Amino acid sequence: MREAKTSAPKAPPKSPRRRAREFALQGLYQWRVGGADEAAIEAHLPELDGYLKADRTLCLTLIRGVMRQHQSLADELAAVLDRPFAELSPIEANILLLATYELVHFPETPYRVIINEAIELAKVFGGTDGHRYVNGVLDKMAARLRPVEVAARRQPA
Repeated sequence: MREAKTSAPKAPPKSPRRRAREFALQGLYQWRVGGADEAAIEAHLPELDGYLKADRTLCLTLIRGVMRQHQSLADELAAVLDRPFAELSPIEANILLLATYELVHFPETPYRVIINEAIELAKVFGGTDGHRYVNGVLDKMAARLRPVEVAARRQPA
């Protein structure tokens, strides 16, 4: 008697927007840790496996926006951090910058989606409990940057 093969359920394919955030995070890491400039990052992206399946416009918008506004984004984050921004790991710092940029500049994207995407990035690329830290910080950021949306979500149905 032959046993039926059991396989683990396949993870759903990543959306182009999720891929864009992953590549943006990688580009920002090259910038913050490796000192790469915008041109070098953008030249390297097409070489990465899966980049053609990403929302390339979103990816470049995120990289360019965070690089140009990183100081004001870090200042905004400082109000809700439990330590100086410079003491954050490069991965968690970049995830928080990306998500804060999205909270400010992409009002059409629900704040919960932005937070969940950031948590997923932290689970894949960050430290063991980095996703918990990212979640806590971004919950506070959402309440500061999108108080009406957060309050509406918290109202009983």
